[in-house]
Amino acid sequence: MNSSNRVHQAESRQAPSVRHDQAQYDPTTQTTGASQAGDAPRPPRTGKELLDATRPFAVESAWESWWSVCSTLAILVSVLVIAAIAPWWPLRLVASVLGGLVFLRTFILYHDFMHHALLRRSHAARPLFFVLGSLMLSPPRYWRHSHNFHHGHVGKPLEVDGHPEEVLLTSDVGSFPLMTTEKWRTTTWWQRVQYRVTRHPLTLLAAYATVFLYSLTILPLIRSPRRYWDGALSVLAHGATLAAIWVFAGFGTLFFAFLLPFAIAAAIGAYLFYAQHNYEGMHVLDPNEWTFYRGATESSSYMRLNAIMDWFTGNIGYHHIHHINSLIPFYRLREVMRAIPELQTAKMTSLRPSEIRSCLRLNLWDPEKECLVPYRAAQPAA
Repeated sequence: MNSSNRVHQAESRQAPSVRHDQAQYDPTTQTTGASQAGDAPRPPRTGKELLDATRPFAVESAWESWWSVCSTLAILVSVLVIAAIAPWWPLRLVASVLGGLVFLRTFILYHDFMHHALLRRSHAARPLFFVLGSLMLSPPRYWRHSHNFHHGHVGKPLEVDGHPEEVLLTSDVGSFPLMTTEKWRTTTWWQRVQYRVTRHPLTLLAAYATVFLYSLTILPLIRSPRRYWDGALSVLAHGATLAAIWVFAGFGTLFFAFLLPFAIAAAIGAYLFYAQHNYEGMHVLDPNEWTFYRGATESSSYMRLNAIMDWFTGNIGYHHIHHINSLIPFYRLREVMRAIPELQTAKMTSLRPSEIRSCLRLNLWDPEKECLVPYRAAQPAA
């Protein structure tokens, strides 16, 4: 059965408790489970109780949202202009890298808007983010479909005719594919090649072309042009921007002011998405045990970053909280972490080189060990 059929079957079974691992959050910022000193600690909240605890934070400040958008775009334009006109190439390179990081933050703002966490009632924001999404090769129609599917199925095996598939998720529905060790042992060599390519570090590094241009824009357009027509607009808008810069400013300007910054943002963004659901301690649940809340807390990580990277990534490191309640604006996620003790115990990862290597080498799910393992742990059957 092809992946499109699996998607439509799985969509009809979306769910709107939680296993807590050893606390990894900074204890100096933790709150206690008691409301006042001397009160008996309350039992940990799970499931819908945990969602309800986050609801007060799913309220945005229109002023803060607009300030975040306008200031980010102003900084983005400024650094890209420096990358375009600076007379010294090392300065252009520094501005280009900085532009890539600000591009990444811009994408997170788009991501939040698509979740209705940011400027949800603003008529002016709609055309603005439609243009931004198109220029960033993230056309809104397919982005909304694939990302909502991801949120509704993270950590859950797909089922066909009531039986779990060994391929837990597919790359064309908002996630990277994940096979069980059993499936890996019995699959064909060509399927293994495709699987390795999709999850390969070079695929993440080249995410500009592999993830954003191909997977998010061109492939949906080819498969369903009437449904994902905005993919054509995205390709045209992005291509026209590249052509205009090249014709009127030259390839050097195009490289430093657009190609390199966007490539950096795409690569970092793809890795963040990959690592936040592919880390040591990530748990794939049995379909009969899976709930939306358990998927958010057991299959989504807390990526601990410094304050500077939190700004560039729009606090996306608080990913388990985002999966619990995607209506929370990015600038309130840290506040939620500090206020709700149950969310301070998420499995943690980071951007340390050792943890990046660890995430990249975990490629298969072992149902018996209940953990992610490298390819060598499941050599194909002879």
